[in-house]
Amino acid sequence: MEGNTGKRKRSEGFYKLSHYTKTRVVSCVALFVTLSLYSSSIFKMPRQIHEIKDFLLTARRKDARSVKIKRSKDVVKFKVRCSKYLYTLCVFDPEKADKLKQSLPPGLSVQDL
Repeated sequence: MEGNTGKRKRSEGFYKLSHYTKTRVVSCVALFVTLSLYSSSIFKMPRQIHEIKDFLLTARRKDARSVKIKRSKDVVKFKVRCSKYLYTLCVFDPEKADKLKQSLPPGLSVQDL
C-alpha cells in the first residue's frame, strides 16, 4: 500500500480514452457541427413585414443588399435581402406597389422578376 496512493500514472492510461469515451466525443462533435449548420440555415429564414413604412426603413439599412419585385395576378411582393434575413412585403394594390418602387433607395439594386 505504500507505493499505491490511488492515483494513476500517465503511462497507465490516464490520458488514454476508452472506446466509449471516444464514441461520445465523436457524437458530441457531430451534434455540434449539425446544430451549427442548422442554426446558420435558420438565420436565413424569411421574415414578413406588414407595413410599408417598416419595409422602407429596412431597405434603407446599411446591410440591405438588393430588392427583388415579384408580380403576380393578385399581389406584388417586395423582397429585400439583408445580412441576416430576407424580408418580404406583400402589396395588394398595384398603384401602391408602383409608388413603393419609386420610393426605394437609389443605391439599392432592384430586380423585377
